Amino acid sequence: MLGGARLLCQRPLGWTVPATLRAWLSTCGLDSVAHSKEAERKGGLGDFHAKLTEGPSLQHFLQEAAPVQAGHHLLAEDDPAPYLDPGTLAEAPSKVYLETYGCQMNVSDTEIAWSILQRSGYLRTRRLEEADVILLVTCSIREKAEQTIWNRLRHLTALKSKRPPTQAPLRIGILGCMAKRLKEKILDQERLVDLVAGPDAYRDLPRLLAVARSGQQAANVLLSLDETYADILPVHTNGSGTSAFVSIMRGCDNMCSYCIVPFTRGRERSRPVASILQEVQMLSDQGVKEVTLLGQNVNSYRDTSEVQFLSTAPTHLSRGFSTVYRAKQGGLRFASLLDRVSAVDPEMRIRFTSPHPKDFPDEVFQLMRERRNLCKQLHLPVQSGSTRILEAMKRGYTREAYLELVRHARDFLPDVSLSSDFIAGFCGETEADHQQTVSLLREVCYNTAFIFAYSMRQKTRAFHRLQDDVPSEVKQRRLKELMTVFREEAARANAAAVGRLQVVLVEGLSKRSPSEKCGRNDGNLRVIFPDVELGDGTGTVARAQPGDYVLVKISSASSQTLKGTPLCRTTLKESAAFY
Repeated sequence: MLGGARLLCQRPLGWTVPATLRAWLSTCGLDSVAHSKEAERKGGLGDFHAKLTEGPSLQHFLQEAAPVQAGHHLLAEDDPAPYLDPGTLAEAPSKVYLETYGCQMNVSDTEIAWSILQRSGYLRTRRLEEADVILLVTCSIREKAEQTIWNRLRHLTALKSKRPPTQAPLRIGILGCMAKRLKEKILDQERLVDLVAGPDAYRDLPRLLAVARSGQQAANVLLSLDETYADILPVHTNGSGTSAFVSIMRGCDNMCSYCIVPFTRGRERSRPVASILQEVQMLSDQGVKEVTLLGQNVNSYRDTSEVQFLSTAPTHLSRGFSTVYRAKQGGLRFASLLDRVSAVDPEMRIRFTSPHPKDFPDEVFQLMRERRNLCKQLHLPVQSGSTRILEAMKRGYTREAYLELVRHARDFLPDVSLSSDFIAGFCGETEADHQQTVSLLREVCYNTAFIFAYSMRQKTRAFHRLQDDVPSEVKQRRLKELMTVFREEAARANAAAVGRLQVVLVEGLSKRSPSEKCGRNDGNLRVIFPDVELGDGTGTVARAQPGDYVLVKISSASSQTLKGTPLCRTTLKESAAFY
């Protein structure tokens, strides 16, 4: 400390020690070495620390040493950034146009981003030509998804160049996964946008837009360990108003070797259950009839926000499954969340996506069997039917363990509708590996499947450790074969519904015929039926409206659609009498 005192005394020529500083040095006994020695005798280091704590702050020294010039002041916590003109922050662009690409999580992110912007005084427009700001919520899961965005950006850049000089300059921004993955290329190389914001930076959008309006590029792609947007109620934008997505967790810890998600969305963190229940209740009050719980790994949900949740039992994985991380302790788990969410409104259907097969305790299956509003639909992403390829993908299970889980789920839920994800042509995949995936498709007989050719992503384990050695034409051939087999088996699976009664949640008119209505059954399959007047058991006769439940007898089925005859309007509770 004495050395520090000497440095203070060795001031530049012409520099006067501020009065506040002189007083503080005197109080602490540091105005001279003699005083320092005296202080050491009287109180020692402990006395010095006590006086240091009580002394003036650095701000006092700065104010004393450099008087504030007229029209300037020191920054306070709520001051705007000094490099922005105050008018820039006050005069936000009036109209924002939002486009969403990719998965359902991006739909949810769009609703969160819009909620934040709306609070800041922005207006939303559905017409591109009216927009002052265009924001694209992007996906990076496959190369094709990114190429779609690049093409769109070039179109929007041309639109920007044609902006009349009488209007404020058009600002273009990239949000979401692509913003996180390709920040430098987007801003520095291509220079097609004015701002980029990663999935955890939506709260910063008003500031980023203010920076962009000042003529500078703006970026925030920092990932967070705790951001869940729990305190932000999304502005739900589903056109029909019958269904909504509710995000319950973000990020992923699984580190599958092909997947970019952990690098674009970060580590797993779960939204507090109280916040989720508040949003579900709000949606119920608004008349929403179906909620889908969302997350990158939705069934690994773990709320540790309250002390009483920390003492819960440790995690138990599905039989035959493993993880790359240690078992996690404590927290309110997914089964408890499902229990609470499904109790909010017994007439509101509850779905969830996307789960990982490893996180399916029996409690989840039991709840799905007991609660009529928990849809009997499971998404079980498998990716490949070959154990060797599953190991290369770091999925944490074998073909046999996956098939055992399917059998176990069907024991609990005999009429369950199954869907899955598949990747064709992963690194090192042989023709024999491909045929094992074909045989898995036939054995399980999925109702729905999402099948894509493998697209290597930078930063992933596969990018660093494996070789993308399956030729493009082979990938495409295998992709087509998988899709053909899936359609054959899905048609067979869906045919089992013919002659049976299904409860259909009406979404609106069929796109193919204005004389037909379209909706979805419990298994999330599209159902088409004639738009006719129907009774509801009370003597009232009317045509079914979006949000109504209709009892339909299925007459035909294809790989994607069921058709039938409507019998009556009903409720989830009343429909129990028909089964």
